[in-house]
Amino acid sequence: MSAALPARAGAWKWWVCGLLLLATTINYMDRQTLANAAVRIINEFKLSKERYGDLELAFGWAFAAGSVLFGFLADRVSLRWLYPSVLFAWSVMGFLSAWTTDFSQLLLCRTLLGLFEAGHWPCALKTTQLLLSARDRTMGNSVLQSGASLGAIITPLVMRAMMTEAPGSWRLPFQVVGAVGMLWIVMWFAAIRPRDLGGMSLSNGGQSTTSSSRESLWGVLLSRHFAVALVIIFCIHTTWQFLRVWLPMFLQKGRGYSESESLFFNSFYFVATDIGCIAAGAMSLWLARRGLTPHAAKGRVYLICSLLTALTVFVAVLPKGWPLLGILLLVGAGALGVYPCYYSLVQEISAQHIGKISGLLATLVWAISSPVHKYFGRHLDQTQSFDLGLALVGLTPLVGYCALRFFWSQPEGSLPGKSIN
Repeated sequence: MSAALPARAGAWKWWVCGLLLLATTINYMDRQTLANAAVRIINEFKLSKERYGDLELAFGWAFAAGSVLFGFLADRVSLRWLYPSVLFAWSVMGFLSAWTTDFSQLLLCRTLLGLFEAGHWPCALKTTQLLLSARDRTMGNSVLQSGASLGAIITPLVMRAMMTEAPGSWRLPFQVVGAVGMLWIVMWFAAIRPRDLGGMSLSNGGQSTTSSSRESLWGVLLSRHFAVALVIIFCIHTTWQFLRVWLPMFLQKGRGYSESESLFFNSFYFVATDIGCIAAGAMSLWLARRGLTPHAAKGRVYLICSLLTALTVFVAVLPKGWPLLGILLLVGAGALGVYPCYYSLVQEISAQHIGKISGLLATLVWAISSPVHKYFGRHLDQTQSFDLGLALVGLTPLVGYCALRFFWSQPEGSLPGKSIN
């Protein structure tokens, strides 16, 4: 009989969260290369803006399919092997995007990129569910989600450094970013032993569950909490993805900034999103330690962040200048700050089906919201104006807050008088 493995140190779980942060960073670097090279690609491939929107539509629908596929796999297959497998696959697709010579080839690469990138989120959320207690999860999810900002910060800087005036110079950054994922795979296997995650419970930081406590998946999917979570993710996803896709083009075509200025500000924008994300987790943890329930704490943080995203109504009417850029930074902080709150809400819904429900929620929201990019591109072709879309898109997280405030019942054990508002 083999000797038992020594127990992990308490800090180990946070080192693993750091690996999740890096995985999210790589995920977003592979995703953001297209948005940051959008103007060049549109010109080189002679695309309309609606046709460019089709690339995002294909990515989104493939992401929807991958979310449900990998969501179910995450609850059935060893995370130690599934997670690096999907990261390897999306890295290859990002790398191959650099070798495309026409729209159809690029469309195929971006479609498969979306399919495999979807596997990151069920794997990551199940990992934080396994490792962290309810009080720590919003902070852990903030660390995980902040990688989106880091990836989006780094990508325009990499592309700004590598792209020249030469046609096709946008391809080298695609290759470099695609190759980075291989380093993460090595670090993952160095950090995760074969039984590190498989032997832990899905309930609460390693406590065991019994068969009598098993939940019905259908019961979870038909619950009010699942419906509210769907409304919330649709609202926050619409805002975040709209800004991710169209912000560089808005700055260049809508407000007259140069490509270099746009890429430079885009990095600052995502610095603000990262600060907002980490601040949201830290504030939720601080409120919980001061007596609020974890649920009430994340509700208050969500409201603050959604008020920040609503500032897009000012972005829509401001001309080029520092007030415009300053408000965009506040919008970015709120747009990502709502995500760790949402992830922790999803982890409240079910301890045993986190992969499935996070995957199904992602499937539904990507399938429903992805056509927005195609039709907004058509709107741009017709009007040449970004303003109406920007004014409306930042208000949607407040709709999600209303669903949370009025339709999500407090979990058992909530303290009297501790509401989410």
